[in-house]
Amino acid sequence: MVGKDGMAGLVAEMAEEHIRRDVVSYVRRSDRMNESQRTAWDSLRSVYVVDLPTGQRRTSIAEDAQVDWAGEFGREAPLFVEIGIGDGEAICALAAKFPQANVVGFEVYLPGVASCLSRLERKAVENVRLVVADGRQGLETVLSGITELWTLFPDPWQKKRHSKRRLVNVDFARLVAAKLLPGGRWRLATDWEDYALGMRDILDAQPGLANEYEGNEHDGWAPRWEDRPLTKFERRGIAAGRRCYDLSYLAVG
Repeated sequence: MVGKDGMAGLVAEMAEEHIRRDVVSYVRRSDRMNESQRTAWDSLRSVYVVDLPTGQRRTSIAEDAQVDWAGEFGREAPLFVEIGIGDGEAICALAAKFPQANVVGFEVYLPGVASCLSRLERKAVENVRLVVADGRQGLETVLSGITELWTLFPDPWQKKRHSKRRLVNVDFARLVAAKLLPGGRWRLATDWEDYALGMRDILDAQPGLANEYEGNEHDGWAPRWEDRPLTKFERRGIAAGRRCYDLSYLAVG
């Protein structure tokens, strides 16, 4: 049985299906927030959230959208980006570790963004801006010159018939390579072995990217990034007995 919130998400998804041009890597869920999330959204949205003109879907970005990131942050600084911030556990901790960077996070799940706002305020983290939209489209339209990109525990879409919805595919790898600065880094992590192997095959074949740990003692897998916090997503994988795989690629050419 589908609950009220779940049904609302399904209805929204079905209503948008007829205008969807591309397969997306996420499923729309209910935007219903609890009281604390609503308070955070209402009070902190103007501080951290960058509103962009939308396309045909609520989570899409208009093709002609533009953002002056230096203006949004009030400074010029290296640009770090996370696609799929969840509830902000990782981006908040990482932004605090890299105060010299301007950190941009994309997330389509509004309650998660609201929870992230609360985290940012509690931790007094100021170098983050959030966009409630499809991160892939963000890369296509309003981002370039990226120093670091983080794709941490993206939805694995375990069922074979859904694998085409995985974020990391050939086209996405080509896009990332074009958006990173020369020498820029793409960090990835997943606890699903088949996704990890698929990521590596795709990224190894992308001429604009080079495995930072090719030929190391771990057979090309990156060591666990020590700055990455142990989030609930990683803890779930560990509790289920799954190995976490890390990858790190540098932009070349």
